[in-house]
Amino acid sequence: MLVITGATGNVGSELVRILAAAGERVTAVSRRAPEQDLPAGVRHHRADLAEPQSLRPALEGAGALFLLVAGEDPGAVLELAARSGVRRVVLLSSQGVGTRPGLYRHPAAFEEAVRGSGLEWTVLRSGGLDSNAFAWAESIRTHRTAAAPFGDVGLPTVDPADVAEVAAAVLRGTGHAGSTYDLTGPVPVTPRERAAAIAEVIGAPVRFVEQSPGEARAQMLAFMPEPAVEGTLSILGAPVAAELAVSPAVERILGRAPRPFAAWAHRAAPAFR
Repeated sequence: MLVITGATGNVGSELVRILAAAGERVTAVSRRAPEQDLPAGVRHHRADLAEPQSLRPALEGAGALFLLVAGEDPGAVLELAARSGVRRVVLLSSQGVGTRPGLYRHPAAFEEAVRGSGLEWTVLRSGGLDSNAFAWAESIRTHRTAAAPFGDVGLPTVDPADVAEVAAAVLRGTGHAGSTYDLTGPVPVTPRERAAAIAEVIGAPVRFVEQSPGEARAQMLAFMPEPAVEGTLSILGAPVAAELAVSPAVERILGRAPRPFAAWAHRAAPAFR
């Protein structure tokens, strides 16, 4: 059995779908009940990674765990997983651990715990997700505007479906133990270009509004902790070479190029109409 934490998120929900379609036994774990029906045969367990013991029923009899960076005690989660019989853990971390370790201490702590867990482990370091553009959904629906800082700085953001496919391949396959993979999209895309791609798929103009860093910081602090805000803004505004680079990992693992932002926008179009 495979246990998927964050099972209602942009990556987790797709991962659950992929694994269920492949005939795997899956337990989907989330803090809240799913808003949509889970695939047939998937069991749901309500738990919070901030309370590791709440995972116990989900982990009994599991062989592998897909773990998000959430909560403050990864060691307790991993110890519980090992006692429950889990042999393999796949951690969804952040590219910032490798490029800006001083700002990404939280996911770095999870990576350290996973590597020292005694379990077979793989770390997936995701770049920015295409689905972060959902933050524009309401403003595009109501005002046909999209606001972001650093409008002409491009980053190779990655489709969450590609992250999910890689996670599924690692959870089900062999040859990935002890590996850390950076996951990116195929080309850098600027916020202005992302807004234009959404306009194209919804068939309506979208005006891009460039925010100042201060405006963006104030908006992000409403839903993100300050260290994450500072790390995100530093990557968005002044990416280092490694953050601009297109990783070969998605193509190497899946045997195809990663999807472009426009493909994600096409699937997500109803949210912006």
